[in-house]
Amino acid sequence: MGQFINNAWIYPMSIQQHLIALRHDKGLTQQEMADMIGVHVNQIRRYESGATQPSLEVLKRLAVALSITIDSLVFDEAERGPSDDLRLQFERINRFDDEEKKIVKALLEGLILKHEAKQLAELSR
Repeated sequence: MGQFINNAWIYPMSIQQHLIALRHDKGLTQQEMADMIGVHVNQIRRYESGATQPSLEVLKRLAVALSITIDSLVFDEAERGPSDDLRLQFERINRFDDEEKKIVKALLEGLILKHEAKQLAELSR
């Protein structure tokens, strides 16, 4: 379902659409992208057609090759921002000292990776 933003309906892009758009933005062919991430060009075609989903490892390589984060490849901009209650918590965490921030960051990263792995496992079923 779309969202009404700035007097226009915005429909979320699929990972396939994001991948195609980002590859085009970088001026890369499918073959060049395949070479950069170490897969066969047919695999890039499968990702872009939606016939298959990239593994977590391939998502990491795609993100590095495209100079983006995995979440910007997988999620639309509207899906990425924290909710208001999380935003308030992040603002409070901003007052922590560096060591405390490092601990919070490590905890969040672990939870995020666990969540993403679970989502990818569900997609591959």
